[in-house]
Amino acid sequence: MKKDFTGRDIISIKDFSKTDIEHVINAAKQMVPVATGARKTNLLNGKILATLFFEPSTRTRLSFESAMNRLGGRIIGFATSKATSTEKGETLADTIKMADAYSDVIVLRHPNEGASRLASEFSSKPVINAGDGAGQHPTQTLLDLFTIKTEKKRIKRNNIVIVGDLKYGRTVHSLTYALSMFNATMTFIAPQTLQMPDEILSDLKEKGIDFTLTNNLESAIPDADVLYITRIQKERFPDPEEYAKVSGIYRINPDMLSNAKKDMIIMHPLPRIDEIAPEVDKTRHALYFKQAFNGVPVRMALLALVLGARR
Repeated sequence: MKKDFTGRDIISIKDFSKTDIEHVINAAKQMVPVATGARKTNLLNGKILATLFFEPSTRTRLSFESAMNRLGGRIIGFATSKATSTEKGETLADTIKMADAYSDVIVLRHPNEGASRLASEFSSKPVINAGDGAGQHPTQTLLDLFTIKTEKKRIKRNNIVIVGDLKYGRTVHSLTYALSMFNATMTFIAPQTLQMPDEILSDLKEKGIDFTLTNNLESAIPDADVLYITRIQKERFPDPEEYAKVSGIYRINPDMLSNAKKDMIIMHPLPRIDEIAPEVDKTRHALYFKQAFNGVPVRMALLALVLGARR
């Protein structure tokens, strides 16, 4: 991407350069007072956001809507396809053409990998990928990087320990690509059947990025600067028996954190199921709810950038 994001689609973190990412992070930092309600703006007054969510969402959908409202714009859309003409057989292409006619920017979540890329071919307005199957989730990655930069003061020279469903997890796929741009060290913790896909590991090797593969969570905690936990995604498993074998395999509790660095932070894209005990919420390490809030200023920045309201 060029530094001017006006009219750009946000489909994959691979479409971003390191400079692009830093530009979004800096723009998001300036949006924080507006995101908290401490300052008001009508930067996107008269603009309409279409949120098309074919899969369930809490944080992504609501934070995009909060972002648009905070910027003075308006929202149309749906939170389930059950109430739309897709139930009558309408194609994604035709749905996108309608949203393109009714709005200025489209946010799409879809169960099929590549759906956002396809949607961008049928829309004259910017399309933002809010998650496509097991593919990419670029705005989650940007808020994750914003969180790491805000809390750790830098992204590079951190040991990022990523835990859980690394095979199907679109959040960790996007995050891994992005972290490689900043030369972060990565440790991937998962059972062998859910480890990071080979094509991503090959990409890291080509870039000379240090990484470790293991299934031992407790041994990795003492050296972690960031502990990034993900849930085992039942909805992505083609075989229920395979899910049953790995469900609940990793669970963080306060005792496991006794040897952690004092400034180690725990992140999670949420929702959590049972992989982080509620007691961890009270520790100094827990950052996942603040991380979720950070989706608002980051998505405010993206909306303002693609709509040309800021450069």
